Amino acid sequence: MRQQNLLMPTLREVPSDAEAASHRLMLRAGLIRSLAAGVYTYLPLGRRALRKAETIVREEMDRVGAQEVLLPAMQPAELWRESGRYDVYGPELVRLRDRHDREFALGPTHEEVVTALVRDEISSYRKLPLTVYQIQTKFRDERRPRYGLLRGREFLMKDAYSFDTDWEGLDATYRAMYEAYHRIFTRCGLNYRAVEADAGAIGGEGETHEFMALAEIGEDTVVACDSCGYAANLEKAEAAAAQQAQAAADGEAAPPLERWHTPDIRTIAQLTELLGPEASRLMKTLLYVADGKPVAVMMRGADEVNELKVQRYLGADQLELADADTVQSVTGASVGFAGPVGLNVPLLVDREAAALGEGIAGANERDYHYRHVRPGRDFSLAHTGDFREVRLGDRCARCGEPLTLHRGIEVGHVFKLGTKYSTALGARVTGVSGTEQDIIMGCYGIGVSRLLSAVLEQHHDEQGIVWPLSLAPFHVHILPVAVTDDAQRELAEELYERLQALGIEVLLDDREERPGVKFKDADLIGLPIRLVIGKRAGERVVEYKERQAPEAEQLTVEEAVKRVLELVRPAASGDAK
Repeated sequence: MRQQNLLMPTLREVPSDAEAASHRLMLRAGLIRSLAAGVYTYLPLGRRALRKAETIVREEMDRVGAQEVLLPAMQPAELWRESGRYDVYGPELVRLRDRHDREFALGPTHEEVVTALVRDEISSYRKLPLTVYQIQTKFRDERRPRYGLLRGREFLMKDAYSFDTDWEGLDATYRAMYEAYHRIFTRCGLNYRAVEADAGAIGGEGETHEFMALAEIGEDTVVACDSCGYAANLEKAEAAAAQQAQAAADGEAAPPLERWHTPDIRTIAQLTELLGPEASRLMKTLLYVADGKPVAVMMRGADEVNELKVQRYLGADQLELADADTVQSVTGASVGFAGPVGLNVPLLVDREAAALGEGIAGANERDYHYRHVRPGRDFSLAHTGDFREVRLGDRCARCGEPLTLHRGIEVGHVFKLGTKYSTALGARVTGVSGTEQDIIMGCYGIGVSRLLSAVLEQHHDEQGIVWPLSLAPFHVHILPVAVTDDAQRELAEELYERLQALGIEVLLDDREERPGVKFKDADLIGLPIRLVIGKRAGERVVEYKERQAPEAEQLTVEEAVKRVLELVRPAASGDAK
C-alpha cells in the first residue's frame, strides 16, 4: 500500500472522551472512527489488524476440527422465550419488531439459534460429536459504552458451540478448546491468565474459564496465586479461611448480648473511627431482594459481599440491594442499623463472620447497635458459606501462599453448558440404546474486536502503538526521507516491489511531507519494522529499526531484506508472537 492513497487520518491531539490508551491510540492512528456511542467504523489499518486476528482464530478453530458457519444476527424473540432468557438477559438485549409486528432480537450471543439448528438437522448420535463456530457482529445495548472497542454496543465476536452425546465427550472438546485459546492468545502476543469464572447470563452446568488480558484499564479483577497457579476472577475467587484460630481462642467467653446507644452512627466507617482496634469485630448486615423475596447477608465489617456467590447459593435469577422501604419493613429501622439478631428472613452468614467469637452488629433499631453478638448463640448459622470478595492479604485456599490481585480485560470465555439449552429447546438425538437423550453442549467465545484493544493496552509506548508482528496491519514501513530525491525514491520503490514479491506486507510512505511528520506518523501507527532511506541511498544502505528496539542500524539492502525475512516469516507461520 502507498501511504499517499491510504485512508489513515491521524490525529495529533488526544480525543477528550477517550479514557483508555487503546481507544486514544486507535483514534489517533486512524484505525477507527466513532459513528455513535459504542458503534465504530473500522478504517483500513484497523480492518487489516482485525482480519489478522480473525485469521489466527480461524486457523486454531479449524485445527481442532470446528466447522465455520454464519448464523443470523436477527433472531426471533420466541427462541429466547423458549430458552427462558428473554427476560433474564435484561435491557442489554436489543429488541425490535418487523412490519408484521413479529418480535426479534439482535443477537448478543447465539446459543438459541445454534441449538435450534442442530435440533432440526441432527437426530442420531452417529452425527456427533460436532463443533461449529462463527465470526459475527453482535449487539448489546450497553448502558454506558466506554473504552472504545472494549465496551461497545456493536462488536465482532467468535463463538463456537460443541455438541456431544455424553459428558466425557464434552470434557474432551472443552480441553481441546481450552488449549486452542491458549494458542490464540499467545500468537496475538497477549500477557493473559486463564481463570475460573462464573457463567453469568449464559448459564450452564459445569466448568467455565475466562481468559483475561492483564491491563490496568481492565474492569475485572483477577485473583491469582503465583505459587500453585490458581487463578479466578473476583466473582468466583475463594481464599483460605482466616478466622478459625480466633474463634477457637474465644471459645465460650462471649459476654451476654448488650444493647448499645449509637446516635447517628450508621456506617462501618463511622463505627471504625469510634471503635479503633475493636473495629476488627464489626459485623455488617445487608438486605437484598432475591427473585422478589428479601434475604439478609452478614459479613465482617471490613469485607465486601460477593453478590454472585450469594446469587449462586440461593439459585436466584435476580439479586439486588433492597431499597430503604424494604429495609424498614424487614428490620423495623432505617438503613444503617440492620443486624442479624431477630431477623425473620433467610440469613446468609459469611464463614469469616461466623468464625468470630463475638462482635458488634446493628440492633434493627434506629441509633442502636448490639455488643457481644455471638454467632450461633444470638442468630442461626444454618446458612453459612463463602459470600465475600477476596482481598489483598488473603491466602490461597489450595496452597496457603499469598494471593495477588490484577486488573484484567476479558477476551475469551469457555463454558460447559450441559443440557441447559438442549432441554429447553428440545435438541435430542437417538442414542446407542435407541432411546432419545438431550445433547450435551459447550460454548466458547472470543471478543475479536475487543482483542485488538486488549493487545494495544499492553503494546504501546509514549510515541504510539507497538504492534506484535502477528496482528500488525503491515510488516514493514518504508520511509524515503525525501521522495523528490531520485536515488531515495528509486531505492524505496525497489525495496517496496522486492519485499512484496517475497510475501511481505509493506507500507510505502510516498508522501511529500517533512521528515518529522513521517517519523511521528510511523511511531504512532507502530509497524514492526521501519526502513528509512536517506542520504546513503546511492550506497544502497538503509536505516533498519524494529519498533521496540532502542536504536537503529545501518544495513545494506541485502542485509535488511534478510533481517526482514528472518523476523517476519516465523511470525507469519504462527511460530512466533
